[in-house]
Amino acid sequence: MIIPTYNEAENIQPIVARVRESVPDAHILVADDNSPDGTGKIADELSAEDDHVHVLHRKGKEGLGAAYLAGFRWGMDNGYGVLVEMDADGSHQPEELPRLLTALKGADLVLGSRWVPGGRIVNWPKSREFISRGGSLYSRVLLDVPIRDVTGGYRAFRKETLEGLGLDEVASAGYCFQVDLARRAVAAGFHVVEVPITFVERERGDSKMSRDILVEALWRVTAWGVGSRANKVLGRRPAKRR
Repeated sequence: MIIPTYNEAENIQPIVARVRESVPDAHILVADDNSPDGTGKIADELSAEDDHVHVLHRKGKEGLGAAYLAGFRWGMDNGYGVLVEMDADGSHQPEELPRLLTALKGADLVLGSRWVPGGRIVNWPKSREFISRGGSLYSRVLLDVPIRDVTGGYRAFRKETLEGLGLDEVASAGYCFQVDLARRAVAAGFHVVEVPITFVERERGDSKMSRDILVEALWRVTAWGVGSRANKVLGRRPAKRR
């Protein structure tokens, strides 16, 4: 379980406890971007008390994508066969993790989805839902990926899947990092499965969503889509990584 953190001092202890209760065998890596509110120190204290909790201290805030990439490398270097993305704020419910892991037995990548039948959101304003639904629809159509929730961040990967995604080429730092990995998985021929989740708006702390993150996502997705269509017109096919 990779949990990136930046100023999540109020949330890190509860989310770690819920993960440990939901999947007792799971190991947790807190990837902290040098949080000024002391999140890293709290994570160190949790790690000292529990050998299933580990901490990766990073130099500073470099974005969600960079934190996950560092976490993936740490996990693969330490021999983990399954790596899971999860937010620290409780929006991704640890109690639903067993469903993702069960689905992974027949898949290469499992996405916790808000926009498939059975999925739902709790306590979101309509404006936020519009942005999220619109972003997934725009990405799905422009990139031609058969995924309903392209932007979601509750995901379970097999190690072999991550090894086949060309992670060294991933440059997106914000939330479009999720779109990037999804499109790479589809292009590489991996079996991607979506399972419904209930996404709950955070109760404590501040959201990391910003205008800059949305702008980055828009221009990167547009560039990927235009590039993909240009390659089709020119008869170029993306190389399979498997």
